[in-house]
Amino acid sequence: MRALVYLGPGSAELQDRPAAQLMTDDDVVVEIVGTGVCGTDRKILLGRFPARPGVVLGHESVGVVRETGPRVRSVGVGDRVVVNPTLYCGWCVPCRRGATNFCRHKAGTEVGVDRDGTYAEAVTLPERFIERIPAGLPFRSAVLIEPLACVLNNVEAASVTFDDTVVVLGAGPIGILTALVAARQARRVTVAEPDGYRLERAREQFTRVVDVAETDSAEAVVKASGGERPSVVFDTTGTGLDSALRLIDDGGRIVVMGFDDTYTVPLRPLRLTNRGIRLIGAGDYRADVFPVAVDLAAELGGRQRPGPGTAPVLERLVTHEFPLERYAEAFAALGGLTRGDGGVDTGHPPRYDALKVVIRSHAGPVGADGWPVGA
Repeated sequence: MRALVYLGPGSAELQDRPAAQLMTDDDVVVEIVGTGVCGTDRKILLGRFPARPGVVLGHESVGVVRETGPRVRSVGVGDRVVVNPTLYCGWCVPCRRGATNFCRHKAGTEVGVDRDGTYAEAVTLPERFIERIPAGLPFRSAVLIEPLACVLNNVEAASVTFDDTVVVLGAGPIGILTALVAARQARRVTVAEPDGYRLERAREQFTRVVDVAETDSAEAVVKASGGERPSVVFDTTGTGLDSALRLIDDGGRIVVMGFDDTYTVPLRPLRLTNRGIRLIGAGDYRADVFPVAVDLAAELGGRQRPGPGTAPVLERLVTHEFPLERYAEAFAALGGLTRGDGGVDTGHPPRYDALKVVIRSHAGPVGADGWPVGA
């Protein structure tokens, strides 16, 4: 089968790999229909997030069950499913207490990082990491289930309530999803973003959007809010902690969401203790969060108001789709893989031409819902 293989920073290629097959009695072989391009994928290729060379990339995926082991009961051949790529052993101490996101046996189990992922024609995973997709949920909404699980985990960690004012740094797919989920609970949500394209997309969804291009983001957001500081800040960029610390109100919570292994910021602990600021890292989502994300996608993936041409809120986030062999164009739409002489990212902010990009593995005809005909 065809698969996109990571070779090292700045390098990946489409290779022929052995076809996915059942290995144990509870395995499921999923024919991948499409995989969303995650910011983590891009940072892996830029050398800003660690991954194993030789691994098949990709993890935000949906598909159709092609084959099941004899012990599989929850899904059957032909079912439309979503992959939960956050694997866990189920028997270590954290897993037994329900903290599957902190499983102690992660090595070799991170799908698309150190275990073969889903930028491929098929993938094999144990049954418990495969979830059915609700009937009628379009492909372009279903492909956002895994990012929704990440967002739910972080919003829950912040304990957002109706009297909170929230600022989301970054209006990429995760930023917009975070704002959508937080807005269901918070008093007010503001989104801050420097990129022109993403600003336009954010303004289609929210009334409070602040342009922070060529300005100090903390000062710009406070000014736009009439001097009021937020009680909760979500940094979805991975490089916004300094801004968040200058932006947050006394007694507030900062949730660090974005992944960037190269970013550091000096921090004096007294700054947190004197102002009562809580700095939160939520880690991966627990196993029980993923089915909630499936249900939420079914709600957000439905039409929000009647009328022709009105796409569901999730579906509107998927702006571009590319076949597997055009993976380079997919990454180019998200700022490309610009590198300096050292073969790493130059550090300059990317210029985006897309919001959510999907790489399609299925090459056959698809219906109006985006799924393969007959699925």
